[in-house]
Amino acid sequence: MNNFKLKIGALLASTAMMVAVSCSDEFLDVPPVGQLSENQLRSLAGIDASLIAAYSQVNGRGNRLGSPSNWVWGSIRGGEANKGTDPGDFTTINPIQRFENDSESGEMGSKYNVAYEGIARANNVLRLLSKAGPDVTANDKIRLTSQAKFLRAHFYFELARDYDKTPYIDETVDYGSGLEEVKNDKSLWPFIEKDLQDAVKDLPATQAQVGRVNQWAAKAYLAKVYMYQKKFAEAKTLFTDVIENGRTSNNLKYGLVPFYDDVFRGAKENHQESVWAYQAAAGTGSVNNANPEFDLNFPYNTGPAGPGNCCGFFQPSFTFVNAFRTNANGLPLLDKSYNSPANEVKSDMGVASGSAFTPDAGNLDPRLDHTVGRRGIPYLDWMDHPGQAWIRNQPNGGPYSPKKYVYQRAEQGTFQDNSSWTPGYTGINFMIIRFADVLLLAAEAEIETGGLEKAREYINLVRNRAVNSKLMRTGGAMAANYVISIYSAPFASADAARLAVRHERLLELGMEGHRFYDLQRWGTAQAELDFYFAYDGVKLTSALGGSKYIDRYKWVPIPQNQIDLVGPDILKQNPGF
Repeated sequence: MNNFKLKIGALLASTAMMVAVSCSDEFLDVPPVGQLSENQLRSLAGIDASLIAAYSQVNGRGNRLGSPSNWVWGSIRGGEANKGTDPGDFTTINPIQRFENDSESGEMGSKYNVAYEGIARANNVLRLLSKAGPDVTANDKIRLTSQAKFLRAHFYFELARDYDKTPYIDETVDYGSGLEEVKNDKSLWPFIEKDLQDAVKDLPATQAQVGRVNQWAAKAYLAKVYMYQKKFAEAKTLFTDVIENGRTSNNLKYGLVPFYDDVFRGAKENHQESVWAYQAAAGTGSVNNANPEFDLNFPYNTGPAGPGNCCGFFQPSFTFVNAFRTNANGLPLLDKSYNSPANEVKSDMGVASGSAFTPDAGNLDPRLDHTVGRRGIPYLDWMDHPGQAWIRNQPNGGPYSPKKYVYQRAEQGTFQDNSSWTPGYTGINFMIIRFADVLLLAAEAEIETGGLEKAREYINLVRNRAVNSKLMRTGGAMAANYVISIYSAPFASADAARLAVRHERLLELGMEGHRFYDLQRWGTAQAELDFYFAYDGVKLTSALGGSKYIDRYKWVPIPQNQIDLVGPDILKQNPGF
């Protein structure tokens, strides 16, 4: 806040003068200071800075539930993770994981507010471009417009997946010009498509700065949008182009990183698998430039022997861990028998860290131990996970810890930030779309258009990388009994292929925020979440006992405070809330 002081040197007491002064208040009109004028922002530098501000909003800017990591909205709601920690910490997540939230519950507006701030920033760029200064060339306008439209499409995509219909605001509408009268009565998908189609047309194939989106990222994103609308033929065409010809913004041919763990390492970031990632940085003076949404999601009470030291959130579920069980041939148990007593993965639930414990000796997919911290298995390069000593409250969250996007001991001080209350801020880029995601979505599109063999080829590319990425102990021994193979025989039917690719997405992309949205678009949320609650709800009765999913929770309710602002005749609530 600016403080203004009026210094009076002398006052000559004259009736005429007092009358004159009292009749004029012009001296109260002080131009605002400390801000840029629109004229300054119309320059090339001003517009580009405004675009960077739109990019910066992608990670949520300190709103833990507003970023595209979707660790609550995608992973916890999808049953692959539990809230974890203690029931009294961040209590507004409790009703979300139990599917008991209403429109007034805390956090219902987290994604809504973050997304609309991003949309406002993207719209501001487009508005400035319509009044651009003389130093902004026609080519400048094309490259800046295409990036702004891509980002706007991304923010609306996040809204569409969570809230279904929300008001569509573009650069032609602003405060005082009808913004508050825009209803949420139209599907967002056509607008998202149009922005991404424009981005595909105008974005360059590569960029001088790796964090800026390119044409191939736009094609991949557009294809993903088609998948949500079941436009499988259109998606297949784009995915084929992306897989065969796509390149990263820094001009690397798209491909899978040879070793699974390297996908999530800071020193390897912006690799050939990174289709689009938000660029995170540590040691900049602001943890908002890192990954501010992950500061709670580390093992608890690790001290110097482990990362983060707080707060035990985002614990992988029992059902998720069991899903990594493989049969004698190294294939997953697609009949869902992995939660049975004969197949469930042995855990140290209820076993103190000082007591004897032998890890599971059965067949497992190695991606389990690149994704989940479990007792007796190396936790990155720190130490063997000690079990209960690193878990804040086992009866509330279970015995497991998250592992992806957690910094290594070797990454301290480089891809990890020490400037805030916790060391749990990382500078490891978060990938919103990675090439394995593209391959598995492409496999889905192939299945739905009759290409079962091409789908098997794509799935096997992903599985082959997992074969290559077995977690090894110092000295070369495997950390667990990893048995994994590819699908060597053709799929017997489209239904069999669907089972395979859907389970593969769970294994490959687990804990990356995709799961609930996959269940949503497949129409399998009820069955899968019933399955999860039937198992994890018994294991964690205090946190999940009695929980159940019903179809109204397919959408997050429109935040009630937003409806109160403009009225129920403008904003309609989602059914059931």
